[in-house]
Amino acid sequence: MARRQVNSGVRWEAEVGYARAVRVGQQVFVSGSTATQSDGTIAGMGDEYLQAKYALGVILRALAELGGTAGHVVRTRIFVTNIANWEAVGRAHGEVFGAIRPATSMVQVAALIHPHLLVEIEADAIIEE
Repeated sequence: MARRQVNSGVRWEAEVGYARAVRVGQQVFVSGSTATQSDGTIAGMGDEYLQAKYALGVILRALAELGGTAGHVVRTRIFVTNIANWEAVGRAHGEVFGAIRPATSMVQVAALIHPHLLVEIEADAIIEE
């Protein structure tokens, strides 16, 4: 089965050795995506909603490169550094996936890879051939 992958260009992909998203057959796995811009700066500093929106945009661009859309997403995983602000992240997620309603989890973590990152989101999708 053919394997396709895409990268977004953030430095951690090369340093850590991972792809932004990988498609094998009908399945697509999108790595944890954050508000890290290609120049290494963080979008939406201090704002969970803006960071979640940015991360979701990264996910949607990766899916599009592999032939998918938000409608193909079957599961997301959301990691936040402050669960008290879950509503802002949930609102951003709902704006993209409200009608689609993938399975999801949101959990608090101690920290993400950069101290100014507040949200990281993963996604899994199935794209029928």
